[in-house]
Amino acid sequence: MRLLHLRRSLLAGGSALAAAAALALGSAGAASAGAHPSAASQAAAARAALRGLSVPGAQHRLAGGPQGVRGLTKVSSDNWSGYADTGSGYSKVSSTWTQPAVTCNSSATQLAAFWVGIDGFSSKTVEQDGTLAECFDGTAFYYTWWEMYPSNDIQTVGSTVKPGDKIAASVVRTGTSYALKITDSTTSGNSFSKKETCSAATCVDSSAEWIAEAPTGSAGIYPLPDFAKWTAASDAVSTTSKSGTIKTFADDEITMKGASDDTLAAPGALNSAGNSFSVTWKHST
Repeated sequence: MRLLHLRRSLLAGGSALAAAAALALGSAGAASAGAHPSAASQAAAARAALRGLSVPGAQHRLAGGPQGVRGLTKVSSDNWSGYADTGSGYSKVSSTWTQPAVTCNSSATQLAAFWVGIDGFSSKTVEQDGTLAECFDGTAFYYTWWEMYPSNDIQTVGSTVKPGDKIAASVVRTGTSYALKITDSTTSGNSFSKKETCSAATCVDSSAEWIAEAPTGSAGIYPLPDFAKWTAASDAVSTTSKSGTIKTFADDEITMKGASDDTLAAPGALNSAGNSFSVTWKHST
């Protein structure tokens, strides 16, 4: 999912979920006039609303600031919150989490994604997977998904994810091959393993991320639903030359900020091992 831009930061760029122009019930299981749709038809309509999600052209810029700083750098983003490691040659990123519940406070469509990935922070390419919470017509739906450049389509897989499900996510690169894997150990039908390819000239492997995101569509950033604290644990990362945790590499702590510079979601500090942190929802856009 493409990061719109980092404001007041050293680096910017990335990937954000680009949605279809309309998220309407349409003909996908809509109820007759005056009737409340069944749970099955509402679920079908909610998932149909996610079809065709794609990544637009590059939407990133470089902000002013000192160059070459290593170690923790605090940056802000319109729609990302979490941590990103920067450098080169990233070959593996992984994490585990318990799927947080979302509270749907209105009938408006709201989206919150939780994921790991290679690339996207300072490049146009994306190799990512995770879980997605969708508030649709006032009801919460949860999915597993993956995304791989250059197809740029968000691929939803499992639709029976529930709050409390135990999730393990990873992206592993071997040469030009990328293995994207999600394991839902609570509800196995949501698990998947995919292998995709991307040339070294295209997918530059310049970052690794652990992110909570407010996805972006044609009309801008979707409202971020109130989500229970998301804790990314057992966070591991490797390059072609070494392996470690988030703090092993040059890392950026990313806070999600709204148009009025208000904090929408904030990451906590890394634990002492550098392999776990939490993101706390503050309020929606």
